[in-house]
Amino acid sequence: MAGPVESKADTIEQLRRRMAEIPARSVGPSRLSLAALSHEQHSADPQQSPTAPAASALRTLAVPGPLAELLPHGGLARGSTVHVSGAAALRAGLIASVTGSGGWAALIGSPRLGLLAAAEMGADLRRCALIPEPGQDPVAVAAVVVDGIDLVLLSLGGADIPPSRARSVDARVRRNGAVLIVTDGRWPSVDLRLDARVLGYRGLDAGRGRITGIDLAFEVNARGQRPRRATIAVAGRSGQVEWTTSHSGPVGLRAAQ
Repeated sequence: MAGPVESKADTIEQLRRRMAEIPARSVGPSRLSLAALSHEQHSADPQQSPTAPAASALRTLAVPGPLAELLPHGGLARGSTVHVSGAAALRAGLIASVTGSGGWAALIGSPRLGLLAAAEMGADLRRCALIPEPGQDPVAVAAVVVDGIDLVLLSLGGADIPPSRARSVDARVRRNGAVLIVTDGRWPSVDLRLDARVLGYRGLDAGRGRITGIDLAFEVNARGQRPRRATIAVAGRSGQVEWTTSHSGPVGLRAAQ
């Protein structure tokens, strides 16, 4: 019987084949880069795989600690579609939390997302599938990937997705217990909206010094609930990047409004 890590490898290979079959518009297997399919995966701890019973029973995906306090379920509810906007640190933090806790993430059409920043926040890049060039129909690619990946981050490239198209993808997300994050475009109906705006930068005094962190203004809008807001500091400490609730204004240079 195949172990959980080998089962995940089989799932990813099936996703590769299905993406290659998307007619005349999509990505071939060579476009999907997944370091987790290297030989290192065979020595990984099975308890770290999302196919392990303890992980598959989880109803939410992990998020950075201070952000969890703003979310209705304390994390990203499985089966939900989430719109994310604003600072790239938010996306990097979500990827770090999910992969760092043993989940798997796919990035579709996000070539500029800083994986170094995600790694500094604790991301396990071996658990990240990168699809920077998804072809003319990234939504079709996402519809395939949600069948086997916990967190799917889809850049819409400014597109406005028709309701009928979005509903079919949302249904697959719910059925598979994944979380779909959409950015850079319009998705007609989402369960949650997350926005992060830069308030200012830490470590600069009168234009001197070096940036050691940023303060982000977060707004969370969940369906049927009042908006929640907080200021969260994302700062480097001892080679790692930490998220903390900010109880004071940003130190140094303020962001332009």
